[in-house]
Amino acid sequence: MKKLVIIDGNALIHRAFHALPPLKTKKGELVNAVYGFISILLSVIQGLSPDYLVTTFDLAGPTFRDLEYKEYKAKRVKHPQELYDQIPKIKEIVKALEIPIYEKKGFEADDIIGTIVSKMRNKESEIKNIIITGDLDMLQLVDKKAEVHVPKKGIKDIIIYNTLAVKKRYNLKPEQIVDLKGLKGDASDNIPGVPGIGEKTAIKLIEKFNSIEKLYKDIEINDIDPKLKARLLEYKEQAFFSRRLATIKKDIPIDFDLEKCEWGSYNKKKVIKLLENLEFKSLIKRFDMI
Repeated sequence: MKKLVIIDGNALIHRAFHALPPLKTKKGELVNAVYGFISILLSVIQGLSPDYLVTTFDLAGPTFRDLEYKEYKAKRVKHPQELYDQIPKIKEIVKALEIPIYEKKGFEADDIIGTIVSKMRNKESEIKNIIITGDLDMLQLVDKKAEVHVPKKGIKDIIIYNTLAVKKRYNLKPEQIVDLKGLKGDASDNIPGVPGIGEKTAIKLIEKFNSIEKLYKDIEINDIDPKLKARLLEYKEQAFFSRRLATIKKDIPIDFDLEKCEWGSYNKKKVIKLLENLEFKSLIKRFDMI
């Protein structure tokens, strides 16, 4: 089976920035996120030998989720400008490697990835989709032809989530992850969920009812603790709203062309020159191995 590897750019940039010490060039430029991102990218290429490779990025500005819910991600601590200053350098190297970049105003990289995976599902060809990310929200996209690979410690070691791994961690199917978020919320994204319902209770409810729809459809005829039932009914609208916020879109308008994502052809001298300017001697040596 051929492999399409999809890189969640911003997720890996954030992970690299916080995992590595503040590496600087002789000119004083901070480049730790650039180094970490390219290091992960090289490990992915060496380890997975992708047939197709694509990167996705968030763009500055509000997304449709921000417009729908002004508190979305409101509690996140803003990353330092030194992180964002490194993104153009990363994109320059990615472009030199002739890896397509997909990004869309008003949407998150998650939605671009969801749309690409959805388009690939509709193809008859047998191609495995491998998402490289640090964001477990992506687990909702897992199926028999899609996996999520998450760097485990810093930027090294990878934990692979297929359908069995998602089941082992949550005792749920990948498509039920959004129901879990609808009930318990998501503190990192400031998605409210149903107050007072934690992960264990949410999982038990989904195990019993299979989905939020069925939970509320059968809530009056099932034996549920009266206090829990009252809370669920009080926050019914919020539960569905939270699930909608947590659901990755799969139909945003992007012009995705699989053939343009074929990996392997790039100007090596141009890439090496960029890495030399950043003083990444160890990464230059690794490029001789791919």
